[in-house]
Amino acid sequence: MGTNGTPMLDLLGRQFLPADLRTLSSTATLGLPPRPESVRQARDFTRSTLHGWRLPELFDGVALVVSELVTNALRHGTRPRTAEFGTDFESAAPPAVELELMRCARRLICAVQDPSDASPRLGRMDDMDASAESGRGLYLVECFSDGWGWRPLTGGRNGKVVWAVFQTS
Repeated sequence: MGTNGTPMLDLLGRQFLPADLRTLSSTATLGLPPRPESVRQARDFTRSTLHGWRLPELFDGVALVVSELVTNALRHGTRPRTAEFGTDFESAAPPAVELELMRCARRLICAVQDPSDASPRLGRMDDMDASAESGRGLYLVECFSDGWGWRPLTGGRNGKVVWAVFQTS
């Protein structure tokens, strides 16, 4: 379901993460197609990864943040699919969004990469409709994680990586 490696770490750069990447002990990566069920797949992947890393107590908060980051990436960071491409195109296309979980000393980092160059926006609470069903994703990320940020991809690649960090014991 996932792979070991550090594809996003090379793109993020040490100065952009609140963790010492020399203490990296594990990574798990999952490519996600632009479909609604990808959010559930990301949560399932997160559950099995945290269980394998013996961090199941972090699941509730991490799963909520992963759900929000993946939902935002799919909603705002990918182009809508068009019917003209059909099933063959979908299976040959690279994943629209990539989730990577990284375990460092006393930290867990969730990073979501998408192909959009647009920056994530944390709207003002004053502007939000209390009855709205969306628009609070990054507020939830901010509330449930110990920090988050983003950065454009480098090396001639389009897109960005949005990350959230969690303290572990």
